[in-house]
Amino acid sequence: MSEDMLMGTTATDKEGFLLDPQSWTPESAEHIAKKEGLRLEDGHWEVINVLRDFYREYETAPAMRVLVKVVRHSLGEEKGNSIYLMQLFPGSPAKLASKIAGLPKPTNCL
Repeated sequence: MSEDMLMGTTATDKEGFLLDPQSWTPESAEHIAKKEGLRLEDGHWEVINVLRDFYREYETAPAMRVLVKVVRHSLGEEKGNSIYLMQLFPGSPAKLASKIAGLPKPTNCL
């Protein structure tokens, strides 16, 4: 049995993205974040909720440029910028935040 099944989450692909976005739970987000070396705080959850709302409406995970615009629109200028998002989700914010939010890998993310 895989570690993911033992931890009570659903199966992931080789990059750690959930195979079934419908199976996402806050607990699975915590588990994925922990595997990525993150502890989710309020700021993370705000972005995760914005991402999940975006996905429900558009059925796609946004790439970085769109993510910045969506976060700016939803959470304001001080949070809607790439520096803030990089602090929360180091490396590739759109990719990492989408993974934790249980969404598919954004297009244009390596």
